[in-house]
Amino acid sequence: MYSIDFDKNLIRGVNLIDIELLNPHEKVIEKKKTSLAKFIKSYDNYYIISSIVCCHKSMLIIDGHHRYFALKELGFKKVPVTHIDYSHKSIRTGKLNSIDKEYIIKMGRSDELMEPKSTEHAVYCNKTKKWQPIILLSSMFKIYTKDIL
Repeated sequence: MYSIDFDKNLIRGVNLIDIELLNPHEKVIEKKKTSLAKFIKSYDNYYIISSIVCCHKSMLIIDGHHRYFALKELGFKKVPVTHIDYSHKSIRTGKLNSIDKEYIIKMGRSDELMEPKSTEHAVYCNKTKKWQPIILLSSMFKIYTKDIL
């Protein structure tokens, strides 16, 4: 169940995938990533986390860069992902100065990352007729922390 009304064709799957398959396009705020990693590690057995939202074709991370880098730093091999149709018209890349989606995908495939929070992905809510944060498409996952070194 989702808290917004969106085109259900956007979601292409939700599952655990190999972290090495994902393509980040933005740097992260180091302090925020480190704090998140410490917070996750502080749990004895498990932690509930929002899935990383990514493009089902390019494996571009659309939302969840801090989660991705924190989980990678902690040694997770598999991470929770919500795959979406990034090309869908109800996904935008910014409020005023949208960045071309193909450019963002290109950055995700390169070794060069954009600055943190360069993009502001949003999804259109059919009920409210307003753009909402794309994290609302993510699902909650239980990840096990007892094996973190």
